[in-house]
Amino acid sequence: MRQSKTFIPTLKEAPNDAVVPSHVLMTRAGMTRQVAAGVYSFLPLGWRALRNVMEIIREEMDAIGGQEFQLPALNPREIWEETGRVEAFGDTMFHIKNRDYVLAPTHEEIMTYHARRVLASYKDLPQIWYQIQTKFRNEARPRSGVIRGRQFIMKDAYSFDVDAEALEKSYALHDGAYRKIFDRCGVEFFIVGASSGAMGGSGSEEFMVRSDAGEDTVAHCEKCGYAANVEVAQSKTSPKKRDAKSAAVEEIHTPNVRSIDELCEFLKIDETQCAKSRVYVAGDEPVLVLMLGNEEVNEAKLEGALGKAVRPGHAEELKEITGADAGSIGPVGFKGRVVADERLKDANNLYSGANKNDYHLGGIDLKRDVEKIEYADLRFALAGETCVSCGATLDVFTAIELGHIFKLGTKYTEALGANYLDENGSEKPIIMGSYGIGVERILACFIEGSHDEHGIVWNRALAPFDVHLLGLNMKKPAVAETCEDVYRRLSEAGYSVLYDDRVDAQAGFKFKDADLLGMPVQVVVGERNAKEGKLEVKVRKTFERHDAPIADVEKEAAAALAKV
Repeated sequence: MRQSKTFIPTLKEAPNDAVVPSHVLMTRAGMTRQVAAGVYSFLPLGWRALRNVMEIIREEMDAIGGQEFQLPALNPREIWEETGRVEAFGDTMFHIKNRDYVLAPTHEEIMTYHARRVLASYKDLPQIWYQIQTKFRNEARPRSGVIRGRQFIMKDAYSFDVDAEALEKSYALHDGAYRKIFDRCGVEFFIVGASSGAMGGSGSEEFMVRSDAGEDTVAHCEKCGYAANVEVAQSKTSPKKRDAKSAAVEEIHTPNVRSIDELCEFLKIDETQCAKSRVYVAGDEPVLVLMLGNEEVNEAKLEGALGKAVRPGHAEELKEITGADAGSIGPVGFKGRVVADERLKDANNLYSGANKNDYHLGGIDLKRDVEKIEYADLRFALAGETCVSCGATLDVFTAIELGHIFKLGTKYTEALGANYLDENGSEKPIIMGSYGIGVERILACFIEGSHDEHGIVWNRALAPFDVHLLGLNMKKPAVAETCEDVYRRLSEAGYSVLYDDRVDAQAGFKFKDADLLGMPVQVVVGERNAKEGKLEVKVRKTFERHDAPIADVEKEAAAALAKV
């Protein structure tokens, strides 16, 4: 492709809102342009790279028996109402003005809609269906370029099986395919245990890339490889020790004390003597949650422990539920379910709210004073804590989620009536798995991990072009003629070539553009070398360069590409 005829609007500087490297470089290299917050156009260079990602995905999905669909992004609202996910997605879902349609944030419903019409017998199973499609989510704070947008391209796949054993096989196939996809794309990833969130299901794993641009937080043990999203990550911590004697419960007047820090300051005590109380609502049931000191409630773990979605109690309903406002709530006398973090198991001599404004209780013995109290792991794992698998120290850092696989079970097939007849003629719900990949995220994550101060450093798998041919001083016949010959020969040899044939661009400008765009190999034709029957070959990744005979350009390109 001739650069003089190609739309590649490179920039010296990125916009002020571009902060992370992938956003900066994709903008500067003319790969993307922002249309609105969280909405991007992929320009020709970026689209070529994105197509390379999609072809790798297609090849590996087809290899495990996947069949590609193209499903509508515009979905009838009524199908989503059958599964209750209009409410579950809330404001994240885009609604069309007449409210009869939604823009799909994912496609479990539509895939199941098709499955219930055709997968009637065990003989029709298993099936693996996938698509690469534009999705829409009304992110409150889109950021980091294409890493977190409101419109994005996703590969989502769904497996349909007769039972849990068969689902396990489908899950393993996708796990293997995902590893191959990310390896082929050249992305350094790791796998973490995760929560399946609004999608439902179990057996959930995320494929992650460590990055400061990440929106997920991960706990990871370098020694044994344990890794989990902090939504589900565990760590070994010391429980609060039970004192030999329990004091009597004492009511203490604590005017204007609303936080653990204020309580500790007022009573001159340590925060580990306190049980922080938070009220949640699970369905219609109020639940009091107790945490040691200032530790925060991990709501994903709480939902797992309760087996249902939760929301924090609203300020206006706390007094009705507990008799007090936030800051004065506690477990003693609470009329409802009480769940405490495991670090508080059977703890005594604690301080917490009295369910009476401006009062707290001291001497609380959870074993003695709180009937039917339950315990669960409800805390976030923190950096420096002990790994549950090997006893080494955990690291906690941010990461970007590339892919997510999980076992949906029968959540959607039961809701939508997708059943099959087994060998005995009994009707059973089809069991499903769901497997997603953020296509644009692969591209962004690759760039996050493969760039230098000059620009992007592509590998051959994702590069928009294999070779960047630079003609220096194209007004000279020797240069122009040599470039035309080299361009033809490389193209006929099967290499994709971006040919910088711009006549008025200076050599320095062409070199800077080439390093910014980052094609794996640069072939440079200058007047002096051309007259000597030579050209320069440069490996972009290492900046290794040497002169070579023009007659050997195909062989030289192959050797240089082998190094990347």
